[in-house]
Order: sequence, then structure tokens, then C-alpha cells
Amino acid sequence: MEKLFITDTILRDAHQSQAATRMRIEDMLPACRTLDKIGYWSLECWGGATFDSCMRFLDEDPWERLRRLRAEMPNTKLQMLLRGQNLLGYKHYADDVVDLFVKKAIENGIDVIRVFDALNDPRNLEASVKAIKKYGGICECAFSYTKSPVHSEEYFVDLALTFQQMGADVICIKDMANLLLPYEAYSLIKKLKATLAIPVHLHTHNTTGTGDMTNLKAAEAGVDIVDCALSPMANGTSNPSTESLVATLRGTERDTGLDLNLLSEAANHFRKVADRLKAEGFLDPKVLHVDTKTLLYQVPGGMLSNLLKQLKEANAEEKFYDVLAEVPRVRADFGYPPLVTPTSQIVGTQAVLNILMGERYKMISKESKALLRGEYGALPGEVNEDVRRLAIGDDEVITCRPADLLEPELEKYRQEAGDLAKCEEDVLSYALFPQVAPKFLEKRNARAARKNAPEDEVRELFVDDAAM
Repeated sequence: MEKLFITDTILRDAHQSQAATRMRIEDMLPACRTLDKIGYWSLECWGGATFDSCMRFLDEDPWERLRRLRAEMPNTKLQMLLRGQNLLGYKHYADDVVDLFVKKAIENGIDVIRVFDALNDPRNLEASVKAIKKYGGICECAFSYTKSPVHSEEYFVDLALTFQQMGADVICIKDMANLLLPYEAYSLIKKLKATLAIPVHLHTHNTTGTGDMTNLKAAEAGVDIVDCALSPMANGTSNPSTESLVATLRGTERDTGLDLNLLSEAANHFRKVADRLKAEGFLDPKVLHVDTKTLLYQVPGGMLSNLLKQLKEANAEEKFYDVLAEVPRVRADFGYPPLVTPTSQIVGTQAVLNILMGERYKMISKESKALLRGEYGALPGEVNEDVRRLAIGDDEVITCRPADLLEPELEKYRQEAGDLAKCEEDVLSYALFPQVAPKFLEKRNARAARKNAPEDEVRELFVDDAAM
């Protein structure tokens, strides 16, 4: 076996999992030269919730963040997470939007695009995969790992083969809730390696305290790449620690070849960043606790806190365990969707409604109706038809690729964005977050105007601001 490659998530998933995606570009840049020297397979630094968070909370242009990271790290592949036809938003976009988004992501500095779909419906990856290949990116197709009567090893191996046939360059096991136990990882990876002609990449977390062991057994089984996070933001709801795995494999046939001194230098910087985020209240020490409830209820950590919040708002916290017991029942009725954004929220909210109403499916959320109607794609297992009838009556169930029902919409977004958009990237920011992007673009454009204005005009602008 050859050396094990590592993708570090410190610039994306680590702070998304632990600190509400609040790391700023200024927190990243001082460590970039060191990160670029380490020799990672890739650095995950964009996509997921970072795009939204940049504009909504940090007053940052996500595209500018990517360009600055690219300039500082010319020697390392930069990686992003893309939610298939949802891109980085929360609904399906037409194929013309998907095509342009992928084109611009690659142009601005992304090398590897990890693309997945919440339902593992390959049709929802078609447009993204086609665009990634067209514009010269590395296409990493991920399946959302979960457990249910329909999610067997054979199911995942068949899915990986489908992705390989679609054009994937790498297959990723996306274990978002840390449900993949060490010996199960060993068995699944052995089968994937025996079946596929392309590399296998494992992404897990340490929510249930098994992530390090899962990575180790995966390495023994021949996995090509694993995701880790530098120690200041590793473990708990985040990914297992980079330094720990590098030290563990030193001197073995899977030695990563990474320098612990360089890793320590980068970690020293991010320790200060983590301390600041803790002081600001974004990094809650609770996220570092081992939580085995995920193994018992198949409910990811973020979904647990969301359920608690909903029950608190309804003054019904005492019904927490009733809701937890209801989640697997709703999931079975809905055809066993993996519990990842957005299906985790849909199933969780419906379970809360079923318990609070005192009668199952007395009230059905519009998102549950959309899921059962097929708007999100094909559900993995058989749906409870009585529940579907309650939800959508005699409406026809969508059986085609959902995006086939969407008209091209790029021109509509261009017109809506109007003068706020100074480039195609701005149009895409508007398309993905039409509530958030206009305010951000307005402020950014005003700043740019001040910067370019003659001195007396700038003084007037500041006087006007002060008077407001």
C-alpha cells in the first residue's frame, strides 16, 4: 500500500462544525504560506455554509475570499463542497445556473469539487458532474452514508459504480454524522477498492468518538485519502485531528509523509483563532463532547440541537425523547432518506409536529409534502403510501429528474440583480441568496465607490453616514 493522503478541513468544515462558520479571511491568511508547504492532497476551504456566512455575518465577498486563498496557496489543490443541483442554496437551480456556478468556482481557484445529493439521487448530480468535467475540475462524487434497511454495503458499492460511470475522478464516503463504525469502514472500503478503478476518499467526524478509529481502519483497508482537521478545531462535531493521524502512521506503510513541525506551526496560529471564537461565543465547548445518541437514534448532532430548539419554543421540552423515538418512524414512512441538509430538518420538523399535535400527520409541513411529491428527487426506499396520500392527495408524484421541470433562469437573475451585480459572480451570489446578497452587494459597492471617489466626495459621504 502507498502513503495515505490527507485533506485538511481547517478552512471550511472544521469551523463550520465547531464555530458556526465564523472564521474570517483575516484569520486564515497568516497561516496560508505554512499550509501550502505541508503537502496535503487538498485543503477544503470553500462551499458548504461558508458562502452564505461570508455575506450574511462577516461582510465578506465569498468570491474574493477564494481568490485571496488561491493567491496565497499556489501549490495546494483547493477543494469545495457542493450540494448538487442545490449548489450552495436550499432549492434546486436550473442547469444554466449550475453550469455557470461551477465554471466560476473553477476560474476563481477551486481544483476539487466534492458534489453530493441529500437523497443520493445520481440524477441530482448530473449537471454538476458534467460542468466540473467541462471546465477542467477534479470531480469528487460523494454519497451520504447512513444506516437503514435499504442502505446496505451493496447499495453504496452500486452507487459508487454509478458515479464512476458518470465521470467521477474520486469517490467520497460522506459520513456526516459519524455513523460509520471502524470495522464497517474497513469492510466497505475493501469492497469499494476491489470494485472501483478510481481513488476512495473518506470523510467522517468525531461526534460519536469513533472517528480516529474509523480513519485508522480505513487506512488499513487501503483508503486513498481521508479528511482531518488541524487540532485546534478538530474532534467533537468536527473531523478527527490531523496531527494525531500523522503521528500514528509514522514509520508504517501508510506514512503520510507530512511534517509534524509544520503542522504544529499552522496549529499554533489556529489555536489563537479558536480562542478568539470561544471568547466571542461562537465556539461552544459542548461541541467537543462525545455524543453517542447519534448511534442510538441516527440523529446527527446539529439535528438534535435543532429539535431541542423547536421544543423549547413550544414549551414542550419534556417531549424530547418522544420526538427522538418518532424520528425513525417518520424516516421509515418517508422512504429512509439520509439525515443530512435539508432532509434532516424536514424529517425532524415533521416528527416534532406529529408529537405536538398528538396525532401523527395531523399537520404536514410544506417541505414534507415537497419531499413526498418527489421535488427533491427519488427517495431511497418505499414510501408509506397512506402518509403520501395524506400529504399530497391525488397529486402526481414527480418521477423525472426534478431539474428537468425547471426553465433556464440565469437571465431572470441577471435582470433581478440589476446594477447591484458588477460581474457574473455577483449574479450567482444573488441567485443563491436573494434575501442576503442585495444588502451585502449594496454595502460592498458603496465601499468601492468611496475608495475611488475624490477626497472631498469621500468626506461628504462620511458626513452623510454620520448624520444617518
